[in-house]
Amino acid sequence: MDLDAVRTFTAAADAGRFRDAATDLGVTQQAVSKRIAALERDLGVRLFTRTPQGARLTVDGQAFLPHARELLRAAERAAASVRSGRRPLRVDVLGTRLAPADLLRGFHRAHPGTALDVVTLRDAAEAVEAVRAGAVDATFRAVPMPGSRLPEEVEAARVLGEPLHLLTGPGHPLAAARSVTPRRLAGHRIWIPGIVPGTEWAAYYDDLAAAFDLTIEATGPNFGTEVLVDALAESPELATFVGERTRVLWPAGHDLRRVPVRDPAPVYPHALVWRRDNPHPALAALRAHLTPAPAPPGTDTWAPAWAR
Repeated sequence: MDLDAVRTFTAAADAGRFRDAATDLGVTQQAVSKRIAALERDLGVRLFTRTPQGARLTVDGQAFLPHARELLRAAERAAASVRSGRRPLRVDVLGTRLAPADLLRGFHRAHPGTALDVVTLRDAAEAVEAVRAGAVDATFRAVPMPGSRLPEEVEAARVLGEPLHLLTGPGHPLAAARSVTPRRLAGHRIWIPGIVPGTEWAAYYDDLAAAFDLTIEATGPNFGTEVLVDALAESPELATFVGERTRVLWPAGHDLRRVPVRDPAPVYPHALVWRRDNPHPALAALRAHLTPAPAPPGTDTWAPAWAR
């Protein structure tokens, strides 16, 4: 099957007009019409109905569209399989100050000759689809989310259970504690602005709050870490959760405190997700590097049932 014709078909389906598809592809409108006509002859069906408003997919066109997209993704994966020795390993992390980015920095120190392309996608669903489609080589996510499953082509392995710390200002009642249990946090205001419903971290904190009767607030706009630490420094009531390996910086005068949460220690379940047939040589090296160390004997941890 002519992949240029398939690519032209998907462009026309997305644009809704042959003229707009031609502009997007950098070809003439006549070329778009010829390619689609050739594809229709090969398939023996009409893919579009021409209307005064543009081009509308027929029933056969609608049926063919998802397969056309998969053909193009397969073509990209095929090309990537022979380019992988020359291109950077593309890895998604939720945030550049979070633990997965720290894991990647450790990998890069151990393999300084490996080129990395680090990206940040929105949530687990988008990141896993990017892995499946070959847009990224791997992602660090808490998966599988409740009520979902990974695509057959995709594999995941837990690489880090990151303990949580309570971050408070100096006037908070728990600021001087050497550690705190999750149940002792019941009744305290824990503020995590920017939690997005439907994401993996929202599911994690929902389950954490339910397990230990915690009050986790996500109210108000998320103006970033700087505004959050300013609010904590000034408040005798507010606290937030941060990962043990999460990088948080604040002015010296804020005198914030990081208090480990223990007995049990809630851990955020970071997993590495990759496509089984991805041949990039650096991916195998990354997986080997991230083999998790066993937890110390007697360590009592908590994680959601879906992430264990």
